[in-house]
Amino acid sequence: MEDIAELKLDGKSWKFPVVEGTEKERAIDISALRNDTGYITLDDGYGNTGSCQSQITFIDGERGILRYRGIPIEELAEKSTFIEVAHLIIMGRLPSSAELRRFSDLLTDNELLNESMKHHFEGFPTFAHPMAILSSMINASSCFYPELLSENSKEHFELQAARLLSQVRTIAAFAYRWSRGLPIIYPKPDLKYTANLLHMMFSLPYQDYDLKPEAAKALDLIFLLHADHEQNCSTATVRMVASSRANLFASAAAGVCALWGPLHGGANQAVLEMLEEIHREGDDGSRFIKAAKDKGSGKRLMGFGHRVYKNYDPRARIIKQACDDLLSKLNISDPLLDIAKHLEEAALSDSYFIERKLYPNVDFYSGIIMRAIGIPVEMFTVIFAIGRMPGWIANYREVMESSSSRISRPRQVYMGPTLSHYRPIKERK
Repeated sequence: MEDIAELKLDGKSWKFPVVEGTEKERAIDISALRNDTGYITLDDGYGNTGSCQSQITFIDGERGILRYRGIPIEELAEKSTFIEVAHLIIMGRLPSSAELRRFSDLLTDNELLNESMKHHFEGFPTFAHPMAILSSMINASSCFYPELLSENSKEHFELQAARLLSQVRTIAAFAYRWSRGLPIIYPKPDLKYTANLLHMMFSLPYQDYDLKPEAAKALDLIFLLHADHEQNCSTATVRMVASSRANLFASAAAGVCALWGPLHGGANQAVLEMLEEIHREGDDGSRFIKAAKDKGSGKRLMGFGHRVYKNYDPRARIIKQACDDLLSKLNISDPLLDIAKHLEEAALSDSYFIERKLYPNVDFYSGIIMRAIGIPVEMFTVIFAIGRMPGWIANYREVMESSSSRISRPRQVYMGPTLSHYRPIKERK
């Protein structure tokens, strides 16, 4: 027998169906609430609102679980690569050898931007933030593919997905080069996805970047760990824009804009800035920990806690080990890493943080890895955007292929003035 939720208001009663997901998550389907009762729900920040049914990513924040298409993130981090995971997320399954080769070839075949787009880069000031350039250029790139706007755009989905996933990396590298006043470096078809990004960012016309396999592997892991994360701010934005039937590139550009916010994609940059501040003040983190517990101090421990996870972020466990391994292999002694470790040890043994379930999240260590590779702070969120692209593409696809999909249109509770009337300007005070 189907479970039913009953709502009683003003002496009347209404019944609404209960929906259960494959992992036993339960939700009350209130899609008919306003039509049946005249009421709406009020949920500022959507913390208790399920905006969709999705088959892509499962998170259990209380138990610290993250799975892509049912596969634990720990297994994928150990055994897979970003491109294989991108195929898993976008296409819904791990690829066979032939499918992976086809997907990789599509990425290689579509890694170049239309040459005339170089002039668009030249229109930005050199101090423009790379995220502004990234969102603008993703949108601009769509202009060169009229099939994106055709009624049969679904037929071109695999090509467009590969094109966007490949070109976002090229755009990101070009944006970085432009901000540094450096000549553009084109991708090399013989390099793998992540290695090619490092080549385009750091090579010179007369000398290729000294590509260290461990650096490429660590960055690939960052991409993999960020590939999707359920209905976060940017992914929900992509789905909302997609619901209007905007094209894939326009929807992804909107995701970039949402990700740019310091409360979302800018968190790893904030972590590094915090560690640099602690180091400048000659602190090993002890004074900062004490200040962070004082609400009046204005100090906040960045990289700890998460909107969803009330346990240790599973991605943080993975990336912490990767951070240690990378710095060891590169023979880097980074005082910021020492401070980070001290902060983590102190917070995990301090009742103040334990009671509030403030565990390290993925942002806590990703910034240190990128710093070790040589990626500047202003590019951190861009790296996040590249990694999150498979999730955006997959969520876009779900919206477009859903037979019940309709344009997203939240309601509101109006709190403004009641009925008033226009007054001529002479009668206004």
